[in-house]
Amino acid sequence: MMKTNKYDLTPILVAIFVPIGVAVLWYRSTLSRCLPPGPRNLPIVGYLPFLDPNLHTHFTNMAHSHGPIFKIWLGIKLYVVINTPELAKTVVRDQDETFANRSLTIAASIIAYGGQDIAWSNSNSSWRNLRKILVHEVLSNKNLEACSSFRTDEVRKMIKNVYSKIGTRIDVKEISFFMIANVLTTMVWGKDNHLGAELQMVVSKIVEMLGRPNLSDFFPFLTWFDLQGVERESKVHFKELDRVFTSIIDDRIKLNSERLDVGVGHEGKKDFLQILLELKDQKDATSLDITKIKALLTDIMVAGTETTTSVIEWAMTEIMQNRHVMKRVQEGLAEVVGPNNIVEESHLSKLKYLDATVKETLRLHPVVPLLVPRSPSQTCTVGGYTIPKGSTVFVNVWAIHRDPRNWDNPLEFDPERFLTEEGMDKYDFKGNNLKFFPFGSGRRLCPGVPLAEKMGMYILASFLHSFDWSLPKGEEHDFSDTFSIALKKRKPLVAIPSQRLRDVSLYV
Repeated sequence: MMKTNKYDLTPILVAIFVPIGVAVLWYRSTLSRCLPPGPRNLPIVGYLPFLDPNLHTHFTNMAHSHGPIFKIWLGIKLYVVINTPELAKTVVRDQDETFANRSLTIAASIIAYGGQDIAWSNSNSSWRNLRKILVHEVLSNKNLEACSSFRTDEVRKMIKNVYSKIGTRIDVKEISFFMIANVLTTMVWGKDNHLGAELQMVVSKIVEMLGRPNLSDFFPFLTWFDLQGVERESKVHFKELDRVFTSIIDDRIKLNSERLDVGVGHEGKKDFLQILLELKDQKDATSLDITKIKALLTDIMVAGTETTTSVIEWAMTEIMQNRHVMKRVQEGLAEVVGPNNIVEESHLSKLKYLDATVKETLRLHPVVPLLVPRSPSQTCTVGGYTIPKGSTVFVNVWAIHRDPRNWDNPLEFDPERFLTEEGMDKYDFKGNNLKFFPFGSGRRLCPGVPLAEKMGMYILASFLHSFDWSLPKGEEHDFSDTFSIALKKRKPLVAIPSQRLRDVSLYV
């Protein structure tokens, strides 16, 4: 007779997972009659074993087999993917209020202070209040104009830095990141704290965590085990960023207290942090507290740096690959800026071809290719199918931007498509045309678009007016990407600048 190992866990595992498996199968079969079509699923794990890490391309290929709206089960969680402008309109316009909530992952919950920021918060009064503060106090046209000197100073420093490295290899995203981080820190808390390198490392890790598939999200009963270490690693990076914010806020509160003690008030323009702290003290007028302030700072520093630097890197890659595009961009700069001048923000609105080039970059390489996932607050219908309350909905802008039904020669990089009379009237960054909405649409439209647009255009114009660019000898452009929540180049763009303007004084 075979002896039974007293340490054999099989009976315990069977006792746990068999009832769970039966319950999952019953739940799926009950719902499936009304849900969108989708691939076959394995018991318990669903489609999880077949999921490709590059979700944007994987979901686009799946749409060819399963249609413009389809479902997948990942563990016990239901996901629905939208792949056409018509269906996207139902989600982000017709039923925008219903789909305005977020599907909060474990990593997002940690990094966003439990979903108390703008990007990951559900649509509620707190979210509306935070968004209003950000748009009114930081991103209004008046305030952006008032902060233009910050951007000008940092762009000049960047050009001087690049000039000092002429003929050497430069990481385009890295140098752009430092410049944008300096602008944001100056706008937000009044001075450059030399946090560029530290911020870049932390932000990169946070974006990776936000996009990493996590078994605990698909099987909530596994959360306690944290099998992949996503929760543990997210907490590490969160604490690093929180430590920076805590130090800056504590220093400011202490400084404010010292000023009050000696009867000294604030002079001149207040930075964003000072405005937030004053709003926090008006307890009858706002629900702000220190945690919400930190959550808002996280949005600004993470989204504000990562998205804009990614656009710059992709745009430079496409421009360098398509030499006729570079020639047209530089001809436009010569005409508007002049060969004996440097780029100013006042020039940007006149650089029509560069603007079209940025839009074409975002068409082919949207920064957040599936947008931030939505979650319906009640069961509803999209495309004739039932979308259950609490499910997760992805809007696949990557597929929409490359669909031949929406665009002629969709895989070709052609800024001219945005220069036709129809193109100039139809396409902007406000999400009004759902064939092109790289920053989302509706009430969850990214509020940082005005600043991102200014910064991206200003840096690109300065790069391309002041320098010629080439790849290191023997290297070729690599257009492969990698998916997290944001779309990154798999191989960073490293390029060699050379002097373009005759007057050396324009570089120093």
